[in-house]
Amino acid sequence: MIVVPIKEGENIEKALKKFKRKFEKTGVVKELRNRQCYDKPSVTNRIAKQHAIYVQHLQDNAE
Repeated sequence: MIVVPIKEGENIEKALKKFKRKFEKTGVVKELRNRQCYDKPSVTNRIAKQHAIYVQHLQDNAE
């Protein structure tokens, strides 16, 4: 459970922003999106490999 302490006289919008940031950091929405559909392990491995190649290419060009 996410708890956001509110100080005396603090704006409610500021507290709501704090709550949203804490909620994003937990990764709940990201996990829900990942669980919406099943990806075969071969597909996830292929995507991870393509991402690694892309990152490597970016690092090579930066130097």
